[in-house]
Amino acid sequence: MKRRVLLKLSGEALAGEKHTGFDEPTVTKVAKQVKTLVDQGIEVGIVIGGGNFWRGRSSENIDRTKADQIGMLATVMNCIYVSEIFRSQGMMTAVLTPFPCGEFTKGFSKDRANKYFQHNMVVFFAGGTGHPYFSTDTATVLRAIEIEADEILLAKAVDGVYDSDPKTNPDAKKFDEISIQEVIEKDLKVVDMTASILCKENKMPMLVFGLNEENSIVNAANGKINGTRVTV
Repeated sequence: MKRRVLLKLSGEALAGEKHTGFDEPTVTKVAKQVKTLVDQGIEVGIVIGGGNFWRGRSSENIDRTKADQIGMLATVMNCIYVSEIFRSQGMMTAVLTPFPCGEFTKGFSKDRANKYFQHNMVVFFAGGTGHPYFSTDTATVLRAIEIEADEILLAKAVDGVYDSDPKTNPDAKKFDEISIQEVIEKDLKVVDMTASILCKENKMPMLVFGLNEENSIVNAANGKINGTRVTV
């Protein structure tokens, strides 16, 4: 049976040093790594955050539900763009959403995703869960469970799970391995609490690593992780 992974990418990471919009060289590097996985016979699903366009509520005058809807649309834009860069690198792709987007995307269903995987396509899961108050972390874990992925590859700006924020604490300790139960008990915010509990209840492991490290996605998918293994 083929291996299947769910790769989570942050929108900010795709923006590179610009911190907003897209940085094509960064996205192309990601695409080349995913192409390596596809060539190895690994099935790849992808969730992308929307932080390079929209993060939370930019104004207290905006209702939380509407703000979250804007964020969902930001992830759709990200997935359409990144899928096109993937196609330029020789991959077939599909973008699925939990709500209608005209002819831009197809509606999400497990059966449709499985059909695309059978045709060696990279499947992008855009639009989050389709509901406000749920982050793309939660969407990542939910889709990973639904498509029966073997593991989640969590590519972040930080190179693993730490006991405190390494940006503010130079003495922060990085874990090579930690259980999802410890993540929840210590509130380490690897992913949000809803996503953490989903991982625990459905025994979905995660590999957390830095996106900017050389070949980090390929290495993580092949067990050569330089970050943190989150066990269940």
